[in-house]
Order: sequence, then C-alpha cells, then structure tokens
Amino acid sequence: MVDLDDARFLTVAEVADVMRVSRMTVYRLVHSGDLPAIRFGRSFRVPASAVQAAMSAHVADVSRSA
Repeated sequence: MVDLDDARFLTVAEVADVMRVSRMTVYRLVHSGDLPAIRFGRSFRVPASAVQAAMSAHVADVSRSA
C-alpha cells in the first residue's frame, strides 16, 4: 500500500515557479513523459518528489578546468 501522508502535489504554475521556466515548458515536459503528472479533469498535478528528481537529474557540472 502507498503511504500518501507525505505526498504533495504541485500545480503546473507552481512547478513553473519552482523550476523558473514557463508554464508551457512544464506542459511540454509532462506531455513528453519527462515529468510525471496526474490529470484531474482538465488540469495536471505534479508530485513534488518528481520535480525534485527532475531538477537533480538535470544539474550540470560546470566546473572550470585550469
């Protein structure tokens, strides 16, 4: 059984704010399958854990080599 006590879902607008991208970019990520989401009627909800995982996976290592 899934424990939903710690589950937190964000709206597309909230995800866009957190990721500092447009809402359209979030919709593209959802529709491409790069960002999992649940559809409620005509709107989407994205698990906060999925946003964190997506941001962690796309962090670039920008270290300078001297």
